[in-house]
Order: sequence, then structure tokens, then C-alpha cells
Amino acid sequence: MNIAICPGSFDPVTMGHIDIITRAANMFDKLIVVVMNNAAKKCSFTPYERVEMIKKCVGDHKNIVVDCYDGLLAEYAAEKGANAIIKGLRAMSDFEYEFQMALANKKLNPKVETLFLTTAEQNMYLSSSMVKQIASMGGDISGFVPAVILDDIIDRIGK
Repeated sequence: MNIAICPGSFDPVTMGHIDIITRAANMFDKLIVVVMNNAAKKCSFTPYERVEMIKKCVGDHKNIVVDCYDGLLAEYAAEKGANAIIKGLRAMSDFEYEFQMALANKKLNPKVETLFLTTAEQNMYLSSSMVKQIASMGGDISGFVPAVILDDIIDRIGK
């Protein structure tokens, strides 16, 4: 069975994330979307809340599992028997960081490959940070996040 992991902080999950997740799910027998802890980011939602939001967004995909993990991605991939890590890329700046992470993960777990999926053109500018900033100022984020979680985000972050 080909198992891939799509890691991220997903705070909150955006249309860009859903695009990458959906496309990756079509390429693998099983896709594990894993909410990872990133100490460098100040999160607005708990890991459990983020897992639940992602589940709402991907509920109709039978081969997607949503989980959370607070540790090394390479170790998580080994635990789950994954042979691939999926990362979405928006711009060259994403590539530099993700390339370094891919090399580190390969060193820690030689059995896992990192695959990069480029974002759809309409999502190139989209980030969770941007969504939170717009929502905190009362802006319309309906085009940036799935409708099923729009109210959750506005209730937490919106003006």
C-alpha cells in the first residue's frame, strides 16, 4: 500500500491546503494529513480543533485520515509505514525551506521520499497567516477557506 503524509500546521486550513490534500489523495492509496506542532508559529486553534476542521473539509474522501503529532516528521512517517511526504509549494521561498526539510527527513528516514506539488495558480498568494490577518480586521475570507469552517474561523478570529 502506498501511504503518503501531508504535514502542516493548518492554522487554519485554507483552500490552498485542500487543493494539495485532494490532489495528493488521488495519487496514493492512503493519505494521512497530520497537524504538526510548529513552535515558531503562534496558533489560533488547538491541534484537536485543527484536526476537526480538516475532517469537516475532507469528509467525503475515504482514503484520507487526519491526525496530529508533536515530534519529528521522519519518525512519524516510519511509525505509519509511509513512503512519501507531500509538501505544497507556492513560491521559490517555500522551496528553499522545504528542500532543506526534505534533505533532513531523508537523512532521518531513508525510506521516505518528499514530493512537491505546486499550488494551483489561484492559491499562490494564499496562506493561513494572511487568512488570520484579514479575518482579524473584519475582512471577507469566504474565498480563502472552505465554507464548512468559515464560521469557526470568524468566531475565533474575526472582528
